[in-house]
Amino acid sequence: MDVLSAIILGLMQGVMEFLPISSSGHLILIKEAIFIDEINRLAVGGMLFLSTTFAITLYFWNDIWVLIQTLMRKLGRLPVNEKDLVLLYALLLGSIPALVLGLFLESIFEKYLNNILVIAIVLLFSSVFLMYAEWHYYQNPHRNTITARKGWQIGLFQILALIPGFSRVGVTMAGGMLLGLSRFESAKFSFLLAIPLALGLGIKKLLDLIVIEGEIAWVPIMIASAISFVIALIVIHLFLSYIRRHTLWPFIWYNVILAMLAIYFISFV
Repeated sequence: MDVLSAIILGLMQGVMEFLPISSSGHLILIKEAIFIDEINRLAVGGMLFLSTTFAITLYFWNDIWVLIQTLMRKLGRLPVNEKDLVLLYALLLGSIPALVLGLFLESIFEKYLNNILVIAIVLLFSSVFLMYAEWHYYQNPHRNTITARKGWQIGLFQILALIPGFSRVGVTMAGGMLLGLSRFESAKFSFLLAIPLALGLGIKKLLDLIVIEGEIAWVPIMIASAISFVIALIVIHLFLSYIRRHTLWPFIWYNVILAMLAIYFISFV
């Protein structure tokens, strides 16, 4: 793995992870052009997950600190803000499905669904799902607030993100919109919900390195991680600003076009 490959992977992870376009799908597609052996694939995957986790944590640190204080006060049987407590419960419940299944199924999905045809099909399905969410959102303008039950339901949607080609941000945002949340609240909850899953998968990939022999290109991997971290901070801020006033349609059409290009590549190249 060379430095140029690391720069490309870092840029892609930083941009794609926090937009409703699949980062895993893009990484699989780009790996058709960039060869990475198994041990470096696990190392860079783990470090990129951790770098984006640190980016979310830093960006939302004030919110996270409030949630930590809420948890400690609740455990200490002290008064807490009810809204903060509900958000805490929603995040805890929402993290369970994908975190538990992800630790067992992520490597299986990556092994058997790691090809261009699957990515193209999943991209089309995810585009249709986002289209339906946008249509439902337009037809039902009333905006609700997050509840523990909705957090759990959004967590079930997040399971789809374990399949390469499904955007985690996309499916969780769409799930939130279908449950009555605003685009912005859906996006913010989606980002906070990413922390346990990305942290868990990142650590799992790094632990998998223990049983694999080979030399790890740590310098390029650290470069990729640093780039991913910086770009992720920028993209989170820009996307949250964008989604306050605009729809998901540009990202929907992007996914459709990418799927068509992938199918063309399979058929004619």
